[in-house]
Amino acid sequence: MYRYLGQLVTRGAAGGLASGCSAADSALPATCASVVRRRGYSQAVDQEDDPNFFTMVEGFFDKGAAIVEDKLVEDLKTRETPEQKRKRVRGILKIIKPCNHVLSVSFPIKRDNGEWEVIEGYRAQHSQHRTPCKGGERHTHTHTHTPAGLCCVHTGVSSSVQLSSAQFSPAQFSPDTELEKITRRFTIELAKKGFIGPGIDVPAPDMSTGEREMSWIADTFATTMGHYDINAHACVTGKPISQGGIHGRISATGRGVFHGIENFINEAAYMSQLGMCPGFQDKTFVIQGFGNVGLHSMRYLHRFGAKCIGIGEMDGSIWNPNGIDPKELEDYKLANGTIVGFPNSTPYEGNILEADCDILIPAASEKQLTKSNAHKIKAKIIAEGANGPTTPEADRIFLERNILVIPDMYLNAGGVTVSYFEWLKNLNHVSYGRLTFKYERDSNYHLLMSVQESLERKFGKHGGAIPIVPTSEFQDRIAGASEKDIVHSGLAFTMERSARQIMRTANRYNLGLDLRTAAYVNAIEKVFKVYSEAGLIFT
Repeated sequence: MYRYLGQLVTRGAAGGLASGCSAADSALPATCASVVRRRGYSQAVDQEDDPNFFTMVEGFFDKGAAIVEDKLVEDLKTRETPEQKRKRVRGILKIIKPCNHVLSVSFPIKRDNGEWEVIEGYRAQHSQHRTPCKGGERHTHTHTHTPAGLCCVHTGVSSSVQLSSAQFSPAQFSPDTELEKITRRFTIELAKKGFIGPGIDVPAPDMSTGEREMSWIADTFATTMGHYDINAHACVTGKPISQGGIHGRISATGRGVFHGIENFINEAAYMSQLGMCPGFQDKTFVIQGFGNVGLHSMRYLHRFGAKCIGIGEMDGSIWNPNGIDPKELEDYKLANGTIVGFPNSTPYEGNILEADCDILIPAASEKQLTKSNAHKIKAKIIAEGANGPTTPEADRIFLERNILVIPDMYLNAGGVTVSYFEWLKNLNHVSYGRLTFKYERDSNYHLLMSVQESLERKFGKHGGAIPIVPTSEFQDRIAGASEKDIVHSGLAFTMERSARQIMRTANRYNLGLDLRTAAYVNAIEKVFKVYSEAGLIFT
């Protein structure tokens, strides 16, 4: 059973769409830093198509703003003249576009060998129209425009968005002392400038950071600037469970990628545009980047019937047309530190992005799909698990080639969504479901007993008591939803609702497969409404 723009349809025995619609009907409706710099994912594949990341985002914003401007003017319910309304709309759009705050800091650390190193760090906040700001913290080489661009990309996802980066290569520092020194000192620098706090600015894991670093940040803030704040541990998300983290956060971004693909691959209208059948069965996929996002995306796609035939990493790529098991590959990488040499696979010669597959998931870093390789991409669906993997030139080529690109600002929002759930948990100081577990379990058992007693009153107990046996699915849920269940349900709902909004917008403005512009239009409309209704006296 699949959906046609939100409506359920079924697949007949012959493989056709058994919804009473013709092939024409099933098509998409026409209306409808301080160390040596290394080469890595973050550098563009094509040096001629290597735009400033912030410039990329501004270009996408301008395209969305041009489309939605007339509607924003029309929807303004004021006594202003049409010309005054348009000036107001354009003024607010000018306010939304730039990155509001970029903090740059540098600080020294003493290394284990006695040498001194100066670390550079940045924190970018795109907008404070809703607080706290929310975004990732990465430990890697970058440029000032990269955090600025990344935070702008995700303003449409969470309330207000920030991204920070400490400029160094984590592999060149000892994890037990040097990395902890850097992380804790960077936290202090952010706190001194008012760039971190439960109601101000809440970091989360990003490239080369995880639970360990988030725990250091929380402990540093809670024992210094946040010493008198009962909510101090809400200053950061992605923490270990023992430090106030939430179940399901580690896999959240990858699970969000899966749900994002699921929402579009089950839409008969979009799949008919691509000449594909709805659903995951018989679909093949390739992933660039076997980190947190790549691993969990692979795991969920594999679980639902899709087949991973290729994985690419910085030190090599592997290929198996018969499929790669995610658990076996995860165990192999943990034991060997690389995916190269994985049994039952062969080295892939060439660019893994250009491999023949149905779904391509770039889950490494920005600007990997450029005008030099866009014509060579064989996948029908590109699911952007990374931030900004597609340059504007490549995006244009994909639209011309009828390739569906599911944009980053929607697809990798699973992490920030579950981070929001963790933040709420920290403010509430209680785990999800804890107050209702026993009540829900007792209620469900009383329901079963009530059914049994009703049947016995009706039919009697001549052969003994009438047994009421719950199904295995109901038995699993009889004790109520666990924290992980609630998180998974909330994430799935959020991703589905956002997908529906993108589809409706693409339909309303006749954007076809241009989901990125539709996503930007949605984000602009939401942020515009906040600015417009809040007023601009102090702006």
